[in-house]
Amino acid sequence: MNALLLISRRIDDLSQFMGKLTGWLILATTLISAGNAIVRKLFDIGSNAFLEVQWYLFAGVFMLGAGYVLLKNAHVRIDFLSARLSPRARNWIDVGGIVLVHMPFCVLLIDLSWPLFMQAYLTGEMSENAGGLARWPVYGLVPLGFALLALQGVSELIKRVAFLRGVGPDVLAHVEHTPEDSASQPAGSQ
Repeated sequence: MNALLLISRRIDDLSQFMGKLTGWLILATTLISAGNAIVRKLFDIGSNAFLEVQWYLFAGVFMLGAGYVLLKNAHVRIDFLSARLSPRARNWIDVGGIVLVHMPFCVLLIDLSWPLFMQAYLTGEMSENAGGLARWPVYGLVPLGFALLALQGVSELIKRVAFLRGVGPDVLAHVEHTPEDSASQPAGSQ
Protein backbone atom coordinates (compact mmCIF):
# COMPACT_ATOMS: atom_id res chain seq x y z
CA MET A 1 0.00 0.00 0.00
CA ASN A 2 2.93 2.36 0.66
CA ALA A 3 4.01 2.14 -2.99
CA LEU A 4 0.48 3.00 -4.11
CA LEU A 5 0.35 5.95 -1.71
CA LEU A 6 3.65 7.18 -3.17
CA ILE A 7 2.15 6.94 -6.67
CA SER A 8 -0.88 8.83 -5.37
CA ARG A 9 1.35 11.62 -4.00
CA ARG A 10 3.15 11.92 -7.35
CA ILE A 11 -0.17 12.16 -9.19
CA ASP A 12 -1.31 14.79 -6.68
CA ASP A 13 1.92 16.72 -7.34
CA LEU A 14 1.18 16.65 -11.08
CA SER A 15 -2.38 17.86 -10.50
CA GLN A 16 -1.09 20.59 -8.18
CA PHE A 17 1.34 21.71 -10.91
CA MET A 18 -1.45 21.73 -13.50
CA GLY A 19 -3.60 23.79 -11.13
CA LYS A 20 -0.84 26.40 -10.89
CA LEU A 21 -0.39 26.29 -14.65
CA THR A 22 -4.07 27.03 -15.20
CA GLY A 23 -3.67 30.14 -13.07
CA TRP A 24 -1.00 31.35 -15.48
CA LEU A 25 -3.24 30.43 -18.42
CA ILE A 26 -5.97 32.62 -16.95
CA LEU A 27 -3.50 35.50 -16.64
CA ALA A 28 -2.31 34.98 -20.23
CA THR A 29 -5.91 34.86 -21.47
CA THR A 30 -6.72 38.09 -19.65
CA LEU A 31 -3.64 39.91 -20.96
CA ILE A 32 -4.19 38.75 -24.53
CA SER A 33 -7.86 39.70 -24.35
CA ALA A 34 -7.09 43.15 -22.97
CA GLY A 35 -4.28 43.71 -25.48
CA ASN A 36 -6.47 42.62 -28.36
CA ALA A 37 -9.30 44.93 -27.25
CA ILE A 38 -6.94 47.90 -26.84
CA VAL A 39 -5.35 47.36 -30.27
CA ARG A 40 -8.80 47.07 -31.87
CA LYS A 41 -10.01 50.30 -30.26
CA LEU A 42 -6.88 52.40 -30.72
CA PHE A 43 -5.65 51.23 -34.11
CA ASP A 44 -8.70 49.52 -35.60
CA ILE A 45 -6.60 46.38 -36.10
CA GLY A 46 -7.90 42.96 -35.19
CA SER A 47 -6.50 39.47 -35.18
CA ASN A 48 -8.46 36.26 -35.35
CA ALA A 49 -5.34 34.46 -34.17
CA PHE A 50 -5.41 36.39 -30.89
CA LEU A 51 -9.10 35.63 -30.45
CA GLU A 52 -8.48 31.95 -31.07
CA VAL A 53 -5.51 31.88 -28.70
CA GLN A 54 -7.85 33.21 -26.01
CA TRP A 55 -10.30 30.39 -26.72
CA TYR A 56 -7.50 27.80 -26.71
CA LEU A 57 -6.14 29.05 -23.40
CA PHE A 58 -9.61 29.15 -21.89
CA ALA A 59 -10.17 25.57 -23.05
CA GLY A 60 -6.81 24.69 -21.50
CA VAL A 61 -7.92 26.10 -18.15
CA PHE A 62 -10.92 23.78 -18.03
CA MET A 63 -9.36 20.68 -19.53
CA LEU A 64 -6.03 20.84 -17.73
CA GLY A 65 -7.49 22.02 -14.42
CA ALA A 66 -10.12 19.30 -13.97
CA GLY A 67 -7.74 16.96 -12.14
CA TYR A 68 -6.76 19.79 -9.80
CA VAL A 69 -10.43 20.41 -9.00
CA LEU A 70 -10.85 16.73 -8.13
CA LEU A 71 -7.68 16.84 -5.99
CA LYS A 72 -9.04 19.81 -4.03
CA ASN A 73 -12.43 18.10 -3.74
CA ALA A 74 -14.02 21.21 -5.25
CA HIS A 75 -16.15 19.32 -7.74
CA VAL A 76 -19.93 19.01 -7.53
CA ARG A 77 -20.94 16.78 -4.67
CA ILE A 78 -24.26 16.16 -2.94
CA ASP A 79 -22.99 17.21 0.49
CA PHE A 80 -26.39 17.51 2.14
CA LEU A 81 -26.72 13.73 1.76
CA SER A 82 -23.11 12.64 2.24
CA ALA A 83 -22.73 14.80 5.38
CA ARG A 84 -25.22 12.51 7.10
CA LEU A 85 -23.21 9.38 6.31
CA SER A 86 -20.35 7.83 8.22
CA PRO A 87 -16.82 8.44 6.93
CA ARG A 88 -16.58 4.81 5.79
CA ALA A 89 -19.87 5.06 3.89
CA ARG A 90 -18.75 8.29 2.17
CA ASN A 91 -15.49 6.69 1.13
CA TRP A 92 -17.23 3.54 -0.14
CA ILE A 93 -19.56 5.73 -2.22
CA ASP A 94 -16.54 7.52 -3.67
CA VAL A 95 -14.86 4.20 -4.49
CA GLY A 96 -18.01 3.09 -6.32
CA GLY A 97 -18.33 6.42 -8.11
CA ILE A 98 -14.69 6.42 -9.21
CA VAL A 99 -14.76 2.81 -10.42
CA LEU A 100 -18.23 2.75 -11.98
CA VAL A 101 -18.64 6.29 -13.32
CA HIS A 102 -15.50 8.43 -13.22
CA MET A 103 -13.00 6.05 -14.82
CA PRO A 104 -15.32 4.68 -17.54
CA PHE A 105 -16.36 8.25 -18.42
CA CYS A 106 -12.72 9.39 -18.72
CA VAL A 107 -11.75 6.34 -20.78
CA LEU A 108 -14.76 6.82 -23.08
CA LEU A 109 -13.97 10.48 -23.71
CA ILE A 110 -10.29 9.78 -24.31
CA ASP A 111 -11.32 7.05 -26.76
CA LEU A 112 -13.77 9.34 -28.58
CA SER A 113 -11.55 12.44 -28.68
CA TRP A 114 -8.24 10.83 -29.65
CA PRO A 115 -9.24 10.09 -33.27
CA LEU A 116 -10.47 13.68 -33.72
CA PHE A 117 -7.15 14.99 -32.42
CA MET A 118 -5.13 12.63 -34.62
CA GLN A 119 -7.18 13.44 -37.73
CA ALA A 120 -6.75 17.19 -37.17
CA TYR A 121 -3.03 16.72 -36.53
CA LEU A 122 -2.40 14.50 -39.57
CA THR A 123 -4.43 16.63 -41.96
CA GLY A 124 -3.14 19.94 -40.58
CA GLU A 125 -6.71 21.13 -39.97
CA MET A 126 -6.89 24.90 -39.68
CA SER A 127 -9.54 27.28 -38.47
CA GLU A 128 -11.78 28.61 -41.24
CA ASN A 129 -11.29 32.15 -39.90
CA ALA A 130 -8.84 34.40 -41.73
CA GLY A 131 -5.56 34.26 -39.83
CA GLY A 132 -6.90 31.39 -37.75
CA LEU A 133 -4.78 28.79 -36.01
CA ALA A 134 -4.21 25.08 -36.35
CA ARG A 135 -6.95 23.13 -34.60
CA TRP A 136 -5.00 20.10 -33.39
CA PRO A 137 -3.61 21.78 -30.24
CA VAL A 138 -7.07 22.54 -28.89
CA TYR A 139 -8.37 19.11 -29.93
CA GLY A 140 -5.39 17.60 -28.10
CA LEU A 141 -6.49 19.26 -24.87
CA VAL A 142 -9.52 16.98 -24.67
CA PRO A 143 -7.77 13.58 -24.43
CA LEU A 144 -4.96 15.14 -22.37
CA GLY A 145 -7.39 16.74 -19.94
CA PHE A 146 -9.37 13.54 -19.48
CA ALA A 147 -6.15 11.54 -19.06
CA LEU A 148 -5.10 13.93 -16.27
CA LEU A 149 -8.56 13.65 -14.73
CA ALA A 150 -8.38 9.84 -14.92
CA LEU A 151 -4.94 9.90 -13.26
CA GLN A 152 -6.29 12.01 -10.42
CA GLY A 153 -9.16 9.53 -10.17
CA VAL A 154 -6.59 6.77 -9.65
CA SER A 155 -4.97 8.84 -6.91
CA GLU A 156 -8.31 9.47 -5.21
CA LEU A 157 -9.17 5.77 -5.42
CA ILE A 158 -5.85 4.88 -3.77
CA LYS A 159 -6.51 7.38 -0.96
CA ARG A 160 -10.06 6.09 -0.39
CA VAL A 161 -8.90 2.46 -0.25
CA ALA A 162 -6.04 3.42 2.09
CA PHE A 163 -8.55 5.01 4.46
CA LEU A 164 -10.88 2.02 4.28
CA ARG A 165 -7.95 -0.29 5.09
CA GLY A 166 -6.96 1.92 8.02
CA VAL A 167 -3.60 3.06 6.61
CA GLY A 168 -4.49 6.54 5.42
CA PRO A 169 -6.38 9.65 6.48
CA ASP A 170 -9.95 10.40 5.53
CA VAL A 171 -9.41 13.01 2.81
CA LEU A 172 -13.15 13.62 2.73
CA ALA A 173 -13.06 14.79 6.36
CA HIS A 174 -11.26 17.92 5.17
CA VAL A 175 -14.17 19.05 3.02
CA GLU A 176 -15.24 22.46 4.22
CA HIS A 177 -18.95 22.89 4.81
CA THR A 178 -20.86 26.12 4.87
CA PRO A 179 -22.47 27.28 8.14
CA GLU A 180 -25.83 26.23 6.67
CA ASP A 181 -24.49 22.69 6.21
CA SER A 182 -23.40 22.55 9.85
CA ALA A 183 -26.71 23.94 11.11
CA SER A 184 -28.68 21.34 9.14
CA GLN A 185 -26.75 18.38 10.59
CA PRO A 186 -28.30 16.44 13.45
CA ALA A 187 -26.87 17.26 16.87
CA GLY A 188 -23.71 15.31 17.69
CA SER A 189 -22.86 14.47 14.06
CA GLN A 190 -20.34 17.29 13.62
